Amino acid sequence: MKMDLGVDVLPKFSKDTTDRNRTSPFAFTGNKFEFRMPGSAENLSDANTILNTAVAKELKGYADELEGAEDFTSAAIALIKRTIRDHRRVIFNGNGYTAEWEEEAARRGLPNKKNTPAALPALIDPKNIQLMEDFGVLTKIEMESRYEVEMEHYSKIINIEALTMLEMARKQLLPAINAYMSEVANTAASKLAVSEAISVRSETKTLTRLSTDADAMSDAIDALQAAVDTAEAMTDESAKAVSFHDDVLPKMDALRAAADDAETICGEDYWPLPSYSKMLYYV
Repeated sequence: MKMDLGVDVLPKFSKDTTDRNRTSPFAFTGNKFEFRMPGSAENLSDANTILNTAVAKELKGYADELEGAEDFTSAAIALIKRTIRDHRRVIFNGNGYTAEWEEEAARRGLPNKKNTPAALPALIDPKNIQLMEDFGVLTKIEMESRYEVEMEHYSKIINIEALTMLEMARKQLLPAINAYMSEVANTAASKLAVSEAISVRSETKTLTRLSTDADAMSDAIDALQAAVDTAEAMTDESAKAVSFHDDVLPKMDALRAAADDAETICGEDYWPLPSYSKMLYYV
């Protein structure tokens, strides 16, 4: 694949397999996996354990087949051909970040787990447990315990984030919005006190929009609190994790959407948190 730099006088260079979007924390780049900037609380050992065991299984199968071959070269070539033919559906050299690849992967019958609660059941899939036991890496009990721990860990993280969001919205954001609305309302009243002919259209638009945002935030706070309470009451860790993903996260998104809109029009001196513009351009 050639890389077009968009300038006629410059030659076209061969594009390396690693020249692509760097947003993936776990990228496959030609002949290796790369772990990029995992969070401070993340550990790469779990992924490495799974990858190494899977590779060991395949290498063992190759060795068992080739060690008894009369013609090693012919057997190796046949093995390579068969392996590529049998597993061709996992090979993709295009842009793995596009919606088109998701559709293509679905056509190929490849799994696409988009969230943690959906992905973790692979730990207790019988064939995966058998793989780990065959190579003496982990037992069934150890795999099941890791599944339970990871599900519980996911729920706790989302729960902490949801409770933090609720406290910020109740104690910081809504009071800030109300304080700014009071300031705008006083400004409008002062203008009208001078003369009813003075326009307060700008103040009215601001108050209407902020009031709508405040109402949306209040409703979202109630909905999020109810979803959190429901999830916390569950005793089954798998069901709890699914509830936090399917019920709590969407309500967190709704609360954030209302707060994000209010941030764009609330007075800078009133907003209690660093704005996106400050974080992006004034660091």
